[in-house]
Amino acid sequence: MAALTPNSSFSLTLRLSIPNRAGMLAKITQAIADAGGNLGDMGLVSRSRKVVVRTVNVDASSEEHAESIVKAVSALEEIEVLDICDRTFTIHEGGKISVESKLPLTNQEDLAMAYTPGVGRICLEIARHPERVYDLTIKGNTIAIVTDGSAVLGLGNLGPEGAMPVMEGKALLFKKFAGLDAFPVCLATQDTDEIVDTVKRIAPVYGGVNLEDISAPRCFEIEARLRKEIDIPVFHDDQHGTAIVTLAALVNALKLVNKALESITVVINGAGAAGVAIARLLKEAGVAQILMCDSKGIIAKNRDDLNLQKQEFAVEKSGSLADAMVGADVFLGVSVPGVVSVDMVKSMAAQPIVFAMANPIPEIQPELVSDIVGVMATGRSDYPNQINNVLAFPGVLRGAIDCRARELTVAMYLEAAYAIASLVAAADLNAEHIVPSVFDERVAPAVAAAVKHAARVDGVAKK
Repeated sequence: MAALTPNSSFSLTLRLSIPNRAGMLAKITQAIADAGGNLGDMGLVSRSRKVVVRTVNVDASSEEHAESIVKAVSALEEIEVLDICDRTFTIHEGGKISVESKLPLTNQEDLAMAYTPGVGRICLEIARHPERVYDLTIKGNTIAIVTDGSAVLGLGNLGPEGAMPVMEGKALLFKKFAGLDAFPVCLATQDTDEIVDTVKRIAPVYGGVNLEDISAPRCFEIEARLRKEIDIPVFHDDQHGTAIVTLAALVNALKLVNKALESITVVINGAGAAGVAIARLLKEAGVAQILMCDSKGIIAKNRDDLNLQKQEFAVEKSGSLADAMVGADVFLGVSVPGVVSVDMVKSMAAQPIVFAMANPIPEIQPELVSDIVGVMATGRSDYPNQINNVLAFPGVLRGAIDCRARELTVAMYLEAAYAIASLVAAADLNAEHIVPSVFDERVAPAVAAAVKHAARVDGVAKK
């Protein structure tokens, strides 16, 4: 397996005391390079005739790699490492979000209107006209990010506390990209009935619910029940966010290899929440030939170990993942690292499309097949074509809340995907640019507009 690329998730800040003479900084940068680190920003802290104190940012590829870089710098004569700071841990200290007042509250008049006695008038207005809760409280702009911590990223069952940093990050992204206020709701239960009941009880506060990092197959039942039992949109990002962005990327990738959705064979490796949702959305988009695989190979009708979701995609053909990939046009991986070989990619149809989306290590490293594939994508930010859910979920919930949709529909997901794909102009479309940047300010508004339109066509918009 190819060595991992240094990236900012394993970034250090070293504070160094360096003799103030020519060539010393060069020794440091050379030691970092020799250790395989990527040099980032440097800052001057202080300078005297004898000593310079500098901060140096360095990206590594793992915690072990970071330690080896520190050892390499520490081994330099006359260089003193004064402090080592893990930059990722630093930005999480104290949490990443906070609640701030929108009102200055500087005098008695402000207090009388914002709180008692004036607030009583607002309470009565909402009691008489319940829909005004959207106008007169935070409900119209607030999302509950609900998890039980049972499937946190690719890390497994970490529980509610272990899930908190991810949910805080999600809240940060909702605010940054869609102006939505969101709050982590990390539940100390992994019982399906208790999760559904809890979300139903807190629903009056929120305009929408984003389910996150709940393990399959429970996530399917939780989402389905909540959609029936509460009248605000419920979005499971691990399912539908992944599916929307995957479809958007696939639409543009197919343009480059001159193939049509209706004629391709797609292999999906991973039959959890993301894999099933991708398969469902691709079917709705027109893909007819889908082979889904799990750890035991192709999901075939002759197997007796299939849950309801897997049964939905069972086929007559049986065999291994390698068997499934022979002649396939597209491989979509939402599984585990390293399960695809170069020979397996070579066995695919001409100009194969490979989306290896396992994180942090993809199903196959892009550099191994760069001269074989027509288009390559991963879930990582340090390779081209990152399949990143942030392209979808802020705009989807922004649009759903703005039109007060009762629920989310397949048409809304499809339109969101096509909106994302459309933001890559024909002149800009190439094998390393099939989706817009997550920092493209057009994305969330375009997705929101598409979702609102679809909601009104489907008759689920209340506004």
